[in-house]
Amino acid sequence: MAIMGVSAELMKPTALCLNVIVALIGTIQFASRGYVQWHRLFWLIVASVPAAYLGGFFTLPAGWYFIAVAVVLWFAAVKLWLTPRQASQNTEEISRPLNPFLLLVAGGGLGFLSGLTGTGGGIFLTPLLILCGWATPRQAAGLSVAFILANSPAALIGWWNKQTGPVEVPALLPLWMILVAVCGWLGSWFGSKYGSPIILRRLLSLVLIIAGSKLLLQGLK
Repeated sequence: MAIMGVSAELMKPTALCLNVIVALIGTIQFASRGYVQWHRLFWLIVASVPAAYLGGFFTLPAGWYFIAVAVVLWFAAVKLWLTPRQASQNTEEISRPLNPFLLLVAGGGLGFLSGLTGTGGGIFLTPLLILCGWATPRQAAGLSVAFILANSPAALIGWWNKQTGPVEVPALLPLWMILVAVCGWLGSWFGSKYGSPIILRRLLSLVLIIAGSKLLLQGLK
């Protein structure tokens, strides 16, 4: 959107609208194959949904915040890329009981961050789940798309309630909605059915590097 000249004021609500579409498709794909851990999702979204609403209500501060988030994303990308193959296949550690309080804290923080940035929070939740050993790559992907599906509408409502005048939408929004629906279906279908854990982690690393670089460029402007 930045490359295509979408104004900063419209980036967050547009991204949140597109998030809802692709996250709905992804949730259906991953849930149908048993990769959405509903009991963990519950504890994540209990705090994240109201936090996302609050984050959507606030305007994102520029500069240092973008740079800090970029560093975090790059760190997660490197850790995911260098993690041994066995880490993706260690189901014993992943299936251990998890303190719901940790999920509440993580969900609340990431929910606020998702509303603040318009990302839905999945780009931060996925590496957190994998690096902490809380989920396999596919389970992390399933939890993340469901997490985005819960948070994006809440953040969008928070943003909407703050508006005092007419709301504009990008002229290309209908086309973008069609594209994310088609490509989101293809990506979630491949990821939930065919993508190997090592390939999924490497792809996620590349996505995090790209996202971090974009945020850094924004922060340095």
